[in-house]
Amino acid sequence: MGFPGTWMTKSQSMVYRVVPKCACSTIGQIMYYSDHGRFFDGDIHDAQEGLHKWGIDASKGAITSNVESHLSYAFTCVRNPYTRILSAFFDKICGIQRNGRRYRGNLVPMLMQKYGIDVGGEDGAAEFDQVQSFRRFLLFARDTIRWRRPMDPDIHWSAVSGHVGTFVANGGRYDRIIWTEEFNEGMQTVLDAVTPAHKVDLTQIPRFNESEGHGPKRAHPVEDYFDDLSMHLVYEIYKRDFRLFKYDFENPANKMPTGEIDLDEVHAKLGG
Repeated sequence: MGFPGTWMTKSQSMVYRVVPKCACSTIGQIMYYSDHGRFFDGDIHDAQEGLHKWGIDASKGAITSNVESHLSYAFTCVRNPYTRILSAFFDKICGIQRNGRRYRGNLVPMLMQKYGIDVGGEDGAAEFDQVQSFRRFLLFARDTIRWRRPMDPDIHWSAVSGHVGTFVANGGRYDRIIWTEEFNEGMQTVLDAVTPAHKVDLTQIPRFNESEGHGPKRAHPVEDYFDDLSMHLVYEIYKRDFRLFKYDFENPANKMPTGEIDLDEVHAKLGG
């Protein structure tokens, strides 16, 4: 299976397992800058040069040999399941994508028909009940993950542990897992552990949030979107994420981690 979702600097200074909706655009741009002294002009996900990516055939050999021998510092970034699934909803379901169309073509019309989801009209600009629509989307997300219907789960709402785990299961080992919620502190530990060609000052790095502006603004605090049933669904879907990455299931208002990530536990639980 190899190492899907894995990026590596051309200098092989660091290896990163991409997790969607977890600061991946910013991390990719930092990696690019650390090698080239400039940012990629555009969405880093579109870059076909300047970074090794598993999705580029010519990069697979270099990534495989590096990761299997653990030659470089390897890391990934995780995020609170409550805020991540909300972000996926507003970006991918409510938002108009960079190509000017809805995400995945007929996905949103299908959700409107089968789950009664409202997304604010054709352009997403109309008022709608965000809480009700999100809770219905959560049912859909659970159906895709639990039963793979009416479609396979999308990478933007499938569990973080699933993304993180393929790297481990196929022979990789992480040196660090950082939290989106403490991004600068975590990313600084990564940069301190490597020797980039170009020094990166994290206080000067913009946030490359490629999904920002795609959808409507969140109208309520995070906790307002999750009643008792919604919390139960989130735990059913993301139980392993809460446990491994030390997030607070009991309180959706608390996005911060509650303890340190145990890398040995992560490798043991996800390596099977």
